[in-house]
Amino acid sequence: MGHRGFTHSLFFAALSAGLVTIALLGQTQISSWRLFSYLLLATASHGFFDALTNGGLGVAFFSPFWNARFFFPFRPIKVSPIGLSRFFSAKGLAVVKSEAMWLWLPSLVIFAVFTLVRGVRSKADPVRLRNEE
Repeated sequence: MGHRGFTHSLFFAALSAGLVTIALLGQTQISSWRLFSYLLLATASHGFFDALTNGGLGVAFFSPFWNARFFFPFRPIKVSPIGLSRFFSAKGLAVVKSEAMWLWLPSLVIFAVFTLVRGVRSKADPVRLRNEE
């Protein structure tokens, strides 16, 4: 069986996003569709990034309907060693460097671009931005 099974599937991502969205109905100003979409993307991205690692059994994206496991052809992220003593080692440091380069740096760049675009948009049309919130 192994790690990266049902809890890494697209079905699990949709199910958990749906349940959390239902639990939060009326408790947030965010629309249900927007909240569901955000949670779905956040949860599904975990399996997506695991499919970019260089170890393990692969990701069961279509579980429970199909238990085949997948990796992407391009697998630049080093797989993390299991266990504290193994993680806090030279191999663990290599994993942190790999994740910083392939996950955290691109995420920061995307965040910065969206923040800049939103800032430019709000200066260009402050009334429209205020009405969207």
